[in-house]
Formats: sequence, structure tokens, C-alpha cells
Amino acid sequence: MSNVASIARSGMAAATRRLEISARNVANAFSAGPLPWADAATVQSQPAAYRPLRVDQVETLGGGTRAIVTPSAPAYLAAYDPTAPYADGNGMVAMPNVDFASEAIDRLVARYSFAANALVLRSHAQMMKSLLDIAA
Repeated sequence: MSNVASIARSGMAAATRRLEISARNVANAFSAGPLPWADAATVQSQPAAYRPLRVDQVETLGGGTRAIVTPSAPAYLAAYDPTAPYADGNGMVAMPNVDFASEAIDRLVARYSFAANALVLRSHAQMMKSLLDIAA
């Protein structure tokens, strides 16, 4: 495989990973849980709040890119929900720190990045075909 195709495929894989993580964050945006400092019995008996993830793309040796997934910080925000069974004495729960605007932008970046890399692959295949047609 040529270097151009390898770089484009790595970009497509990174875009796919970015889209996957963004979709996971949005799907779990309301998966609240007890605050870490809530009483021990509540923390032990209830599932923790979803911890959102973030994607950073880094350059790889020889060209291309790689998606590195890390937990977002801060992972949660305290929110008021006194009806939750895991709420503390003040009615506060841990709500995942998911910003819907940022997630929408991440999905757009993934979409256009994937499309651009697919276009590079298609152009590369056409150029190689033309080169082989000339050589034959």
C-alpha cells in the first residue's frame, strides 16, 4: 500500500473513532450518578455517573494520524435533582460534563475529515489507474 493511501486510511480511522466517542458521549449525557463525596453506602450501591471521553488526534511516525481517547476533565458537574435515589442531602447529583455544542462540532469535524480522506483515496486510486493504463 502506498504512503498516500496509508495516511488517508489513518485519517478515516481517526474520524470514525471521533464520531464513535461523540455519539457515546451524547447517548450517555444524562447518565447521572452519586457525587463522589456522597455517603459511602450510596456510592457503593448506585452506578457512577458516566465519564465523558475526548479525542485528540496526533501525528504518527511516517505520516498519518491516530486518535487518542482520554477521559474528559472535569468528568461531571453537580446538578440539582432531589428525586434521584442517589442525591446527596442537598439534592445534588453528579451529571456528566457533556457539552452538546462541542459534540455537534466534533461530529461535523469527523464527517468532513472522513469525506476528505475518502476523496484522497479515490483520487489516489484514479491516478494509479491512469499510471497503469499509460504504462500498459
